[in-house]
Amino acid sequence: MNLLLSAVNRPEIISKLQKEDFDLVIIGGGITGAGIALDAASRGMKVALVEKKDFASGTSSRSTKLIHGGLRYLKQFEIALVREVGRERAIVHKLAPHLVTSEKMLLPITENGTFGKITTSLGLMVYDVLAGVEKVDQRKMLTKEETLKLEPLLNPETIEGSGLYSEYRTDDARLTIEIIKTAVSFGAVCLNYLRAEDFCYDGRGKVSGIECIDEISQDRFSITSKIVVNAAGPWVDKLRQINKSLDQKHLILSKGVHIVISHERFPIKQSVYFDAPDSRMIFAIPRGKATYIGTTDTSYEGDINHVVANSEDVDYLIGATNRVFPTLNLNKNDVISSWAGLRPLIHEEGKSTSEISRKDEIFESPNGLLSIAGGKLTGYRKMAEKIVNLVADKLHIKHQLSFKDCFTDQIRFTGGPFRNTDEVKEYKKTIKNQLAQYNIDEYYAKYLIAYYGKQTKVILDQFQKMEHYDPELRLGLAELWFGVHHELVFNARDFFMRRTGRLYFDIESIEKLREPALNALKNYFNWTVEKLKNEKKELEKVIYEASSFNHYLKGYKK
Repeated sequence: MNLLLSAVNRPEIISKLQKEDFDLVIIGGGITGAGIALDAASRGMKVALVEKKDFASGTSSRSTKLIHGGLRYLKQFEIALVREVGRERAIVHKLAPHLVTSEKMLLPITENGTFGKITTSLGLMVYDVLAGVEKVDQRKMLTKEETLKLEPLLNPETIEGSGLYSEYRTDDARLTIEIIKTAVSFGAVCLNYLRAEDFCYDGRGKVSGIECIDEISQDRFSITSKIVVNAAGPWVDKLRQINKSLDQKHLILSKGVHIVISHERFPIKQSVYFDAPDSRMIFAIPRGKATYIGTTDTSYEGDINHVVANSEDVDYLIGATNRVFPTLNLNKNDVISSWAGLRPLIHEEGKSTSEISRKDEIFESPNGLLSIAGGKLTGYRKMAEKIVNLVADKLHIKHQLSFKDCFTDQIRFTGGPFRNTDEVKEYKKTIKNQLAQYNIDEYYAKYLIAYYGKQTKVILDQFQKMEHYDPELRLGLAELWFGVHHELVFNARDFFMRRTGRLYFDIESIEKLREPALNALKNYFNWTVEKLKNEKKELEKVIYEASSFNHYLKGYKK
């Protein structure tokens, strides 16, 4: 066990942060901050990362959960962006084939749609070339009959054919936590629920660290560092304001909403990327027991600490889906869960959020703070390489320190290593057979491998040690034990939302597990009765907010 990843070892982790002098402190525990931490630590830098809430609790748990090349950016002639993120897909898949899996995507062609037959064929061909797609995964053009055979729920009156191409599906929050864990294995010190409240400055007025507040104990302390990187996503400008370095170059926030329908209610056979009435493109993606639909793209100026789906968002997604899949007749009561997140985009005068480039950009303040914003989930590794190269140059010039070149394209994440997808499939068979002995549904074998990879063995070893009548409940509590001792889980929201995705894709399982999970957490952290009561309320609140569009779970209230 790595003690730097055990939540019960928090005092020792904080002590380490207080005592050491770091080369680099990163503010923000999303995919960008995680990628920077891994890149910098693997090169030999002394790295600390702080996150004011839980890892991936912002944008990095609220995406479409695809490692994709951004086909629509081809339409906007962002060739370099398509090439870069397209090729990054293959690298991330190689690093974690259990967590980043190939997903066939169907692009229906309709009269007056975004993509016609010729443009679809040409666009997908260029997409394959730019992204370096292997021949077996390259695009196929299908007739109307072939399309409807592949996806019979589509509207036969409007379908003219389709393109079939490959993307990669992941779980964004799991990807983030596995990268953070891998960074810790290289010596980084990463901690959640530690808020950067202000900056420290040296005698020349240059940034020399951060002032922190421990959100759990409310203790205050400072972390010293040669360089500070602000990778706080939607909060980047807030920190630039504190640093008095916010200038005309600023962020504009775009809200993206996804809704979840049971797969039984929306039995789609593969992922579909389809037109909405306003010419946006929307994904419908099957995932285990569920099918999820998204996303919206609207300018957002509300509370960035509390972003939820509203009725207008849900109506938009349901209306667009019913238009393309007319026999479904979905309504709000079919929405079993939802999530909403913010894209931090670099403001471009006169452009709507959907028109703004997804390119990333680095801002350097006069007092030395480095900030990075923009970009896509898929491009996290190249974003990290770019800013860590800059950090390495500055450390070399100012402190005569030398570091390795980036090699994160070779570093396999915790959870493996798997050589390829065939090895993942074989391991899945082994786990399926083990769980079958306890009459645990095959779904959980697929789920455990997708989320934990070979770390599933550690969970099942703990499962064997636990005594409980219900095997699925035992399995859930073994997962929680793993989360607390190996993934810095501090509360039930961390567990149900970001470590396991149960709130979105297996919400039924929470009803059985929530009380035992809360009691287990009470014992792990010696919670008072009042603390347990508050944590229960916080969990009920997020369940309500995710599922309030139907009457799915009685008794939950805001």
